[in-house]
Amino acid sequence: MAFPFKGVDFIGFDALLNDDERMAREATRDFIEDQLIPIIEVCNREGRFPREIVPQMGALGLFGANLHGYGCAGMSNVAYGLVMQELERGDSGLRSFVSVQSALVMYPIYTFGSDEQKERWLPRLATGEALGCFGLTEPDFGSNPGGMRTRAVRDGDSYILNGEKMWITSGSIADVAVIWAKVSNEDDRVRGFLVETNRPGFKAHDVHGKWSLRASVTSGLSLQDVRVPAENLLPGSGGLKSPFMCLNQARYGIGWGVIGAAMSCYDTALQYSLERKQFHDAPIASHQLVQEKLAWMITEITKAQLLSLQVGRMKDASKVEHQHISMAKRNNVWMAVECARMARDILGGAGITDDYPIMRHMMNLESVKTYEGTHDIHTLILGQSVTGIAAF
Repeated sequence: MAFPFKGVDFIGFDALLNDDERMAREATRDFIEDQLIPIIEVCNREGRFPREIVPQMGALGLFGANLHGYGCAGMSNVAYGLVMQELERGDSGLRSFVSVQSALVMYPIYTFGSDEQKERWLPRLATGEALGCFGLTEPDFGSNPGGMRTRAVRDGDSYILNGEKMWITSGSIADVAVIWAKVSNEDDRVRGFLVETNRPGFKAHDVHGKWSLRASVTSGLSLQDVRVPAENLLPGSGGLKSPFMCLNQARYGIGWGVIGAAMSCYDTALQYSLERKQFHDAPIASHQLVQEKLAWMITEITKAQLLSLQVGRMKDASKVEHQHISMAKRNNVWMAVECARMARDILGGAGITDDYPIMRHMMNLESVKTYEGTHDIHTLILGQSVTGIAAF
């Protein structure tokens, strides 16, 4: 019963995009409409990741889309953001999968890896032939990754890794894991390692019972005396700055992605309100309280579009700072959560069924609000930026 998506552009936003950016968005939008929308509700019910569409995503150049070379599409950061928007308009879980593959696996290999590591992994990750995951968060350390307990010890021409990671997207389907660990031989300096998931001592288990991101794989990782050759160390990595650089890439994509979820909720609520009649045989869109909700949603979506576009332009000009990305992530996720709740309210009881995408988006966005820096953590980042005082 869900309505065909009609697009959301209140102020002529498309005129601010170039042809390549619009083309990237339209290609992804068509893919989502044709390949994901017909199956996503079933996948969500079953808690199943639609792995069958991964090769098509690779063929479209959606993995590592803003990287250059190694089979990557080389898109601008704005075009990449618009791709994330369309993916999340389909489902946050699918955008999460692409964000991890791109920003948290391919980006660190691209940025910190050796030439051999890049040649080995990036072309296969770009096509989706190989899948990756990112192991930073631990059972006891999320917002404070500096407290991680995972350790690596140099042993001859190898490193031995021990530790636990948690809330890892794609953990049990990955071929390679980017694992962050404190190196005991280097005064507990944080370094990144490429760990093939078929190595002895590496185990992944899926998290079950999720009410959110049900069409995405979420895992815990266990590393028990996992031995990797020294050449698996990402040579350019060093300190927490390295994984934070990766998180900034992912947060940037999230800032765009959630706009898509908000668009889906708003567009559904608008079309429903124009058809649903209540009181005097009039559409509920004629009611003042419904119009207030719709006006709030379209205003906040428009503001989020402009914020993400400016951050993307700054990123393409190499002028963006982490606090700019924090503002986009914090504001836009909050906006999308509120849009989902208002849209559900407009649909009434129908809003809780999966005849419409709203409740699925609402549940998914609760996870997006938490991961890659919670709303409160980004508040503190912005507070430090404007005052010069760290409150954490």
